[in-house]
Amino acid sequence: MITLYGSPRTRSLRVSWMLEELQLEWNYHYLNLQAGEHHSDEYLSINPCGKVPALKDGELVFNESAAICLYLAEKYGPHFLPSPGSDQAALHHRWVSFTICELEQALWNMGKHRFALPEELRVPEMQETATWEFNKAAAIAELWVPEEGYLLGEQFTVADILLCHTLNWAMAFQQQLPTKLMAYRKRTSQRSALNTGLEKEMNGKAMSKL
Repeated sequence: MITLYGSPRTRSLRVSWMLEELQLEWNYHYLNLQAGEHHSDEYLSINPCGKVPALKDGELVFNESAAICLYLAEKYGPHFLPSPGSDQAALHHRWVSFTICELEQALWNMGKHRFALPEELRVPEMQETATWEFNKAAAIAELWVPEEGYLLGEQFTVADILLCHTLNWAMAFQQQLPTKLMAYRKRTSQRSALNTGLEKEMNGKAMSKL
């Protein structure tokens, strides 16, 4: 049985979305980040980084949301990935790398200096710098994103999950998106698997309080 360790509206939503796209049976283990459960000895034995998500699939235990989504697609749903070695695969690799290293990194810098870092280590001026970085990356993504469909046309892929989740995170951080990116975010967010994945995470959180 697959177990996802996470918390609603964090990077674990990428994995719950992927799991729902694959229509797999899976369990959700909610971690209360405010209570510091991600720093407990039990969880650190699963993910020494002390972050979410982490995944158990049989004897395999590992972390990093992009790696988890790629693994799940390779093992359970290769139709969510382009053919290896193809031109489409090259573009897919680029989108995955660009989303994680450029778009998300700028947003995570905002988050770290708003709430994630110890207060004495936060630098308020980082907000302006991170916004500039995000806008620069978003302008490049605007050049690449198609006006219709998904990143690789009609085929929905792991890269779409990563990019859409990141853009939704940008909206939560009150960032402005260019026209095509905003349209892409809206149509991709309409996939039912995203909503069912979030619902399962929210239900897991509610059940933990009973």
